[in-house]
Amino acid sequence: MTEGGLNGINVLLGVSGGIAAYKAADLASKLTKARASVTTVMTENACRLVRPKTFEAVTANPVFTSMWTGPEEYRIGHIDLADRSDLVIIAPATANIIAKAAHGISDDLLSTTICVCWEKPTLLAPAMNTRMWENPITQQNVQTLKDKLNFRLVGPATGSLACKTEGVGRMSEPADILHAACELAKTIRS
Repeated sequence: MTEGGLNGINVLLGVSGGIAAYKAADLASKLTKARASVTTVMTENACRLVRPKTFEAVTANPVFTSMWTGPEEYRIGHIDLADRSDLVIIAPATANIIAKAAHGISDDLLSTTICVCWEKPTLLAPAMNTRMWENPITQQNVQTLKDKLNFRLVGPATGSLACKTEGVGRMSEPADILHAACELAKTIRS
């Protein structure tokens, strides 16, 4: 259920600054092909890894990168972005953005938008080094998001990591995230 499986769904794709940000462009493309309207919010560090123009090209929508700048229709950014989204996907979800979300820290556009979107169906696709993933504080933050805000996880997967090791912490493949998004969309429509 991917082709057209997100028809009419407004997806907010949050891209944080992990090396797996390059996979988020493929995810944005797959979401668009599934007929979602995708709005991308990128952190400053994500922009150092993948250019916003990449996401604009695959989604045909503007990309938001700052609380202070944006396209002309950009109203109160984080509120407007939250209001127009049906589903939130954070991919990659670094330990940093997970911690910010779990503790309500709102110091950039993505973390502020997540803070406003807390009641929206949200998928996290964690991506980080195995030791970061297994850190008890990271696990506690993930549990907080699952228990208190009903966030759902896709992954992390096990495999080759950017640090040249094998282990858990790899971002799930875009096709797997898309599948989870389509499943979650069923609950939005019901």
